Formats: sequence, C-alpha cells, structure tokens
Amino acid sequence: MKFEIIGSITDIQVIASGTGVRVLKQLRKMHGAGRWRKLKGAATVRLGNGALRKVELHWYEAHGIGKRDIKIKRYLDE
Repeated sequence: MKFEIIGSITDIQVIASGTGVRVLKQLRKMHGAGRWRKLKGAATVRLGNGALRKVELHWYEAHGIGKRDIKIKRYLDE
C-alpha cells in the first residue's frame, strides 16, 4: 500500500540494533554496510485513497544511508 508521511515522525524508539536486526545481511547487501537499527515511531500518513490516519511506522536506518523499508504496522486512531 502506498502512503505519504505528513509532518514528522514522533515517539521514536529503537527496537533492535547491531546483530539484533534479523535482516542485517539483506540490508547490507541491498544498501551497504552501516550501523543498522530497526526503529518505530508514530506519524500521520495520507493513504492511497486520500484518507489521513495516525499510524505506527517501523523502518530500518543507518547513519549516512537514511531510512529504508518504511512500513505501517498498525493504525493508532481506531
């Protein structure tokens, strides 16, 4: 599902880092070596149908590489 992040991501927390990231090998192969971390946070997004929803996002991030594989895990406004 395509979505657009509106505003900024808040309540950011680290879920896993270093060898705790399960897909570390794939991240390094696709995006390069770095200090990969899995993070979560809350944001308002515009969904493909135009609806605005408050959601929990999960993504991977490394210094110098940036955010990768951002996905919606659950809706917070239900």
